[in-house]
Amino acid sequence: MSSSGSRMVRHSLRMMAGTFLSRILGLAREVITAALFGATRQLDAFLVAYTLANLSRRLLAEGALSAAFVPEFSRVLEKDGREEALSFARQTLTVLLAAAVIVTVIGIAAAPVLVRVMAPGFDHGGFSAAVSLTRLMFPFLVFISVAALAMGVLNSLDSFFVPAIAPALSNVVYIAFLGIVTLRWGVWGLGYAVLLGGLSQMILQWLWSARLGMPLLPEMPRRDNEALSRAVRLFLPYAAGLSLNQLIPLISRMLGSFLDEGAISVLNYADRVMQLPLGLFVIAISQAILPQLSRQLLAGEDDFSRGVQEAVRFGFFMVLPVTLGMAFFSGEIVHILFYRGAFGEWAWKGTSGALAMYSLGLPGMACSTILLRALYARGMPREAMAVTAFSVASNVAFCLMLIKPMAINGLALASSLAFSGTAFLAWRLLPKAATGEPLFSRRWSFPMMAGLFSLGIFLAALKSLFPYPLYGSILSKGSWMMLPVLFGAFVYAAVTWKAGSPEWGWIREAFRGKDGDRDS
Repeated sequence: MSSSGSRMVRHSLRMMAGTFLSRILGLAREVITAALFGATRQLDAFLVAYTLANLSRRLLAEGALSAAFVPEFSRVLEKDGREEALSFARQTLTVLLAAAVIVTVIGIAAAPVLVRVMAPGFDHGGFSAAVSLTRLMFPFLVFISVAALAMGVLNSLDSFFVPAIAPALSNVVYIAFLGIVTLRWGVWGLGYAVLLGGLSQMILQWLWSARLGMPLLPEMPRRDNEALSRAVRLFLPYAAGLSLNQLIPLISRMLGSFLDEGAISVLNYADRVMQLPLGLFVIAISQAILPQLSRQLLAGEDDFSRGVQEAVRFGFFMVLPVTLGMAFFSGEIVHILFYRGAFGEWAWKGTSGALAMYSLGLPGMACSTILLRALYARGMPREAMAVTAFSVASNVAFCLMLIKPMAINGLALASSLAFSGTAFLAWRLLPKAATGEPLFSRRWSFPMMAGLFSLGIFLAALKSLFPYPLYGSILSKGSWMMLPVLFGAFVYAAVTWKAGSPEWGWIREAFRGKDGDRDS
């Protein structure tokens, strides 16, 4: 039987494989948007509206719904069988749909207030456009709620690949629709494309859960359903805590509305680039470990603590070299992705600086996201809310400190600093087993430091000896960008392998082992 570490790695790798396609298409979507709209107030209005609609995805699909539903569903599935688990999921669907419709109606009615809070610096034209687009896209919440529930069911059944590629289908629909209507509908085409993308994401995951014997149809909730009662009780504090966490991008956009025109667009482009490593490593690992941690908690405190340590270490193992690479090559990455059409010199420099600052927060994001999943698995809503409240408060403080001396870069750096502090607090609050080696033991730290040091030397030499072909063709630029990606990955992998990183043992087991997973 495979170890918990290799099982976690195997599930994470499946999530990464599916997420890679989704994030690449997401970047393509942003490249097309950048070429069509540049960094303008019109696009700022859409992004404010999209941020409000997108809060539902982050809150539900990657947040409170998974946190409250997946542990309970996994326990019911383990103890009572598939029929009871299906009934629980269907009753949850009924409650979720009712709540989503109510929130959607409230959101449409309150759109002017929400936009005014998010972008107080908008003029009348930008404000009116953002309000109309917000009302158009708010039904996205209903579609993504069902998709989130289906994803929780699939993850609990050890099916990770299909939920990971569902956003890829959404991006394909978005891009195709945008190509058809952009010239006639302008920025309004973006709003309709978002709705169609969310609908496609919901349909794919619903169909796949039905294929695995879990068709999600509404069922009248039973008052004696203890699992449903526990899930609802956990959902509310988790939703409140995660709602606080979602204030971080809102704060950046709010303060960005007082900066130069296009500042919100610049922050968005940098954030979209960050979504590739964030989704590939941070979200993939955290989504994969939640059902596993729920099962390990039933097995005992030692198993649970070991699972958390393995997840944090594997997260650092994956994101630290990516952080180093993005900090070195933020300008080159933004140039090859966006520098064309309406996206000019100012947007390039602004996005590059913001991306470099955002990249410094990847380790903190990885650690804090994994540890929050651990708090969810343990059923600790107060501690989870305290962590997210600290994240917001520290982000506000850093934003106010850094916006004047660093402008756009200060808002991006504030987010990175806040996530790093949040990770430390979450680790302190999470109960740990009394025995066992420390998180950053010498056996783990030495190979990591050797790998990162070697990678840093290689990247610095590459950038100095072989400059980026700024005025070359897209083929020459793309070929150049493969040098740090492929050779940098080889250097890091070779050094950590030779130095004895335990993660390589998990990866070998993950490729060899089989445990009846459902992705096929």
